[in-house]
Amino acid sequence: MANLLDDLIAQVLRLDIRLHACVARLGARTDGAALSDLRVALLRLRGLMRPLRGLPVADVLDEAVAAVGSLSGPLRDQELLVAELEQQGLFHLAKARRNALEAGYAQLLQAAGMDRLFLVLDAWPRLMRVSEREGVLARLHKRMERRLARDWRSLCRSLKASSHDRDRLRQLIERVRQEVEAYPAMCQASPRTLRLLIGAQVALGVWHDRTQWLLRAEQEAELRPQVRAWQVALHAAEVRSDRVLDKLLASLR
Repeated sequence: MANLLDDLIAQVLRLDIRLHACVARLGARTDGAALSDLRVALLRLRGLMRPLRGLPVADVLDEAVAAVGSLSGPLRDQELLVAELEQQGLFHLAKARRNALEAGYAQLLQAAGMDRLFLVLDAWPRLMRVSEREGVLARLHKRMERRLARDWRSLCRSLKASSHDRDRLRQLIERVRQEVEAYPAMCQASPRTLRLLIGAQVALGVWHDRTQWLLRAEQEAELRPQVRAWQVALHAAEVRSDRVLDKLLASLR
C-alpha cells in the first residue's frame, strides 16, 4: 500500500508541475503546443483517477480535471481546424477562427475551474495521507485491479462487436492506454499491445477530427468546399483504424 500510495502522489505532483508549465506557456504564447500538452496532462490525471473512482479524494480531483477538460476540449478542436485550414492555404478562413482562439485562451486561463483545479492539486497529497490514516483506502490495490480489469473487458467486447462503434472504441482505447501508462505493473500490457493502442488512438483521432469538421461544414457554408477532401480522408481513416483494431484484437486474444 505504501509504495502504491507514494507512487500515486508522485505522479500527481509531476503532472501538477507540468500543468503549471503548460499554463505559463499558454499565457505567454511561447509555442503552439501548450494547449495540446495541457490536454495530455489532464488526460493522464484522469487515467490515474479512474481506477480510484468512488473514493472522495479521487472524485474531487477527477471532477476538477473534468471541468477544465470540458473548457479546453472545444479550444483544442478549434486549434486542429485552424491548423488544417492553414495547411490547405485557406488563411482567410483560418484568420477569424484564430482570433477567436486567442479570446478562448484568455477565458480558459481566467476560468474559475482552472483556479479550482490547482487548489485541489495543492491539497491532494495531504488528502490522500489523511484518507490512508482514516482507513478509507483499505484494499485499494484490489479495488484498482478490479476496475482496470473491467475496462480491459469492455474494450475486448467492443472490439469483438460485429459493427464497430468507432467513437466508443476511441474513448475506450484512450481510457485503457491512460491506465496502461499510469499503472504498467497492474495492466501488464506487452510493448506490442501498447504500440497498437497508441496506433488505434491516433487513427481513430484522425477519423474523429474529420467527422467533426464535416459536421461543422453543415453549419458553416465557407467550409463546404473542403467537404469532398474531408470525406476522402475520413474513409482512409476508417480503413486505417479498422486494420489497427483487428491487430489490437488479435494481440488481446
